[in-house]
Amino acid sequence: MVDVARPVQPVHRAGAALAGRRLIGAVLWLGLAAAVLPWWLNTPAGSISGTSDVLIAAGRVTGLVGGYVLLLQLLLMSRLGWLERRFGAAEMLAWHREMGHYLVLAVVAHIVFITLGYAWLDRVSVPREFWTVLTTFEDLVSATVAAGLLIGIGVLGLRRIRQALPYELWYYTHLTAYLVLLWAYGHQFATGMDMLGGLGRAVWIGLYAAVLAALAWGRVVVPARLNLRHRLRVASVEAEGPDMFSVYIHGRRLTEMEARAGQYFRWRFLTPRGWWQAHPFSLSAAPNGQWLRLTIKAVGSHTSSLRQLRPGVRVLAEGPSGVFTAARRTRPKALLIAGGSGIAPIRALLEELPRGAIVIYRAGSRDELIFERELEWIGHERDTMIYYVLGSRDDPWPRKVFSPRGLRELVPDVATRDVYLCGPSGLVRSARRVLRRVGVRRRQIHVDPFEF
Repeated sequence: MVDVARPVQPVHRAGAALAGRRLIGAVLWLGLAAAVLPWWLNTPAGSISGTSDVLIAAGRVTGLVGGYVLLLQLLLMSRLGWLERRFGAAEMLAWHREMGHYLVLAVVAHIVFITLGYAWLDRVSVPREFWTVLTTFEDLVSATVAAGLLIGIGVLGLRRIRQALPYELWYYTHLTAYLVLLWAYGHQFATGMDMLGGLGRAVWIGLYAAVLAALAWGRVVVPARLNLRHRLRVASVEAEGPDMFSVYIHGRRLTEMEARAGQYFRWRFLTPRGWWQAHPFSLSAAPNGQWLRLTIKAVGSHTSSLRQLRPGVRVLAEGPSGVFTAARRTRPKALLIAGGSGIAPIRALLEELPRGAIVIYRAGSRDELIFERELEWIGHERDTMIYYVLGSRDDPWPRKVFSPRGLRELVPDVATRDVYLCGPSGLVRSARRVLRRVGVRRRQIHVDPFEF
């Protein structure tokens, strides 16, 4: 039988979230000013008088800006718990992607301006000056490799390319950012004209130290503490459908694990072939103090191999992460829309949301449905309506439901509900458009992204 958790009370934080974003924005701009401070302090008034001076100054400034954005990128991915709880891992990931474009632009601009500036000053061709700089200045070869890696990461981060990549390739390519940080540090302090000493140098050492401390805390100390405390192991693996299965995990002191329905962990199963891979999977049942459950769709070699997990296999987890929880709601009732394996966090949320929720579960056919018996049981116990929307996107029933008129007919009070969305990006985008057209406010729409 399914145990249903007690509903979680909402946390009304619209005003607090806005104030928090403004504060973060102010801190980021102050940080940028501090990052550029060394150039300001080391550039006497009237020293920029010719074309070469302007170009070299632009190169110095864009180099400092690029270094600052790189540090911000790593800070956003440091997995600091308080940052993820306030803004959500999804929003921070969106910031990370957006800043990635600015980082690539700043690095390219730095290289171009510096090369053009010194070529103008030395009155030589740009290729010759580039070769001279590359072979003469200390740590320039490693800095050039770092710039190439950054540009490569930026290209792989483009949506269409990213969606076509295996998760493992995307993940381990991004790990090279740590090498970029190391080489950038060497280049900046070995050849940077603005790092010769004084307040500016001290500011940059402080920035590097703060980011490294955040990375060590969020990615090493906190996960180590969690796993030493709970000693997680696989309890069992249960089939849910043709390509879906659930992994039950038990451990010590699970009642002390501060996780909520709808959140996810990054799981690493210590098998001979899979110990080096960590993947994010949402909880598909609310934490109950006895076991944790995650439900996985077999879409690649790694996820398929997890079907063969044996009881007793050690598990390392990082998290919990995400704000796709009942505590984010702003209205007494909720509408939940799930597609495919996006039903996993939606199923968990039903245990903590108040009575009277409505679920729209999108799938291609009846055979693709999972948790059907659990959903029906929860629906009966908690006065929850479950609608199964089956068929292709062009079939009459799905087309009707995901239209303003059809959605109003199915959920007449939709504009007064919080809406939780989880599924493929196409489903989420189309559902969002329809929800906005029927009067649902943006702050009432909560999304669990379905991509890395």
